Amino acid sequence: MKFRKWLIVLILLIMQACSDAVRQQPVQSANQSNSTTAGTKPPGNYKDTLLINAPSAVFYHPDSLQDLQIRAITDPGVYKSFEHENFYQMRYSRIVLKKYYPAIKIMEARHVRYLHFKKLNGNSEYLDLDTKNDPSGLIVFDGQTSSRLLDMTNIETELGFYFKK
Repeated sequence: MKFRKWLIVLILLIMQACSDAVRQQPVQSANQSNSTTAGTKPPGNYKDTLLINAPSAVFYHPDSLQDLQIRAITDPGVYKSFEHENFYQMRYSRIVLKKYYPAIKIMEARHVRYLHFKKLNGNSEYLDLDTKNDPSGLIVFDGQTSSRLLDMTNIETELGFYFKK
């Protein structure tokens, strides 16, 4: 009987705590924008295409005007954190590529919008960087299969899955 009373009290306390938490959350209307997160990346200002016709790792970055637009819609602390994290992830990715995959060509895509991947069998693949929601990143291409956007935080594993030795 005592156990039942404690169980009822515990359930009532949990229900009260949950109902208070829901009421205390601020309500944000659908037309309000949140400055800390951007829904989509602003479009790039260049319309050039980078041709990739060999096994490559392509690091892409926003152009200067696109970077200013991203900075304007992102909270300054979040932007600095992203910039810091991205710098070290790209640096480490380059180190891993040079050490374990020296035959892979490292390319920079800074002032281009499109990537043209020319496969060994003559087929082509085009990629519009504006469709990638990340302002910067790493795309790999082995010359035979479709290109792939890699997660730089797990670069060793991702490279091993894509570039089979």
